[in-house]
Amino acid sequence: MIRSLITLTLLLISYFIYGFYLSQNNLVVVPANLKREVGNYFYDYRGITNVRTELSNGSSSPIEVISEAKAAALDYLFITDVNQFEHSESLNGYNGNLFLSVAGEYSFLDSRLLFYDLKPNRPPPSDSAEAHLFFTDILSQKFNAIKDSPKDTLVVLAHPFNPGPTWTGSFPPGLDGLEILNPKSVAEKAWARSKLNVIWSFIIYPFNPRYAFLRLFREPAEELSLWDQLSKERPILAFGGADASARAVPWANALLKFPSYQTSFEIINNHVLLSSELTGSYAQDKLKIMNALRKGHFYISLDLLGDPKGFVSYIEEKDKDKDQAKQGDRQILMGEKIKFTKNLKLVTKLPVAPKDFFEVVVFKNGEREFISNSAESVYPLTGPGIYRVAVRVSPTLPLPEGKKWFTWIYTNNFYVNER
Repeated sequence: MIRSLITLTLLLISYFIYGFYLSQNNLVVVPANLKREVGNYFYDYRGITNVRTELSNGSSSPIEVISEAKAAALDYLFITDVNQFEHSESLNGYNGNLFLSVAGEYSFLDSRLLFYDLKPNRPPPSDSAEAHLFFTDILSQKFNAIKDSPKDTLVVLAHPFNPGPTWTGSFPPGLDGLEILNPKSVAEKAWARSKLNVIWSFIIYPFNPRYAFLRLFREPAEELSLWDQLSKERPILAFGGADASARAVPWANALLKFPSYQTSFEIINNHVLLSSELTGSYAQDKLKIMNALRKGHFYISLDLLGDPKGFVSYIEEKDKDKDQAKQGDRQILMGEKIKFTKNLKLVTKLPVAPKDFFEVVVFKNGEREFISNSAESVYPLTGPGIYRVAVRVSPTLPLPEGKKWFTWIYTNNFYVNER
């Protein structure tokens, strides 16, 4: 008995000593509170497009979720409760500086669809057969996200490779995008690889939540491969989904809301880039944010490694007239479509150089094309193709992990077509 107590005491002491060591590790790769302005061209707004409240299978009320979103310093939030066929307009609007809009997540065939609408209070019909026809009709509509379109909805496939609801068959032309990064998917894939590894992350979570998640993170290879494959057929958007519900331990959510909404809101974000600032007018700002999302004017960030506000990537088209002033050049944002010329350069700018090893990678048609180790890189485009940019960093994780590479930023695609 005494020997068991001594062993337990030593284990607890070792646990707390290791926990103290973990708590001293700051894994953020850039300083906080960077400026929102991106040069003289764009404004960066950080937000969440997938969160559930107690109205469906979340653990907190909408008011509590809003409070945690404000604590996480979000600029915008879309609430996407599951299969809610009646929406209240009372939540739509601004709460302080937080833009809030009610959308939804709906069961369709063997998958889950995130549904956003520019029109107010227009959820799918509550009858299951009518809802199926509603989504079938929307998904059958051809929509080019690169061009203006009368379509005023946005339909995104949530967590395409999660166990359970999974899309089967071909992907319809009306599907606008898919989630390539989702914390719930990261955790579930980690659980499938090693349950003990996930349990250990849960045990050390109180000392360093950032590290507890990062040690489980793997590149979303399946999702990226699917995105690259679909992009060759037609323009399609990539999203990061928080999938926040604070119910990772569902049987204990009354006592333990884990991870908290605020923590979930600080893991993965979609940063929209706007040509003008948000004004505080709900109707006008919803149009700005929705248009930016529909056109792919946003990038996905693993904000757990640091908020990259100030990052931008665009194609610069030099004016053909050499005597023309520099302001004659065009900046084409991610998500756009452009015809190839010899004057095109892909410009990528980081707000600051990360303190750890990093690389800026340009992908063409899903393959690595160019690598830079500078905070500002310029790549002359070599020909037509589908281009995207990834920024990778290599922080030093606490022992026993050591250095590990993570993709910190994923841009949406640039579509460079034949002349």
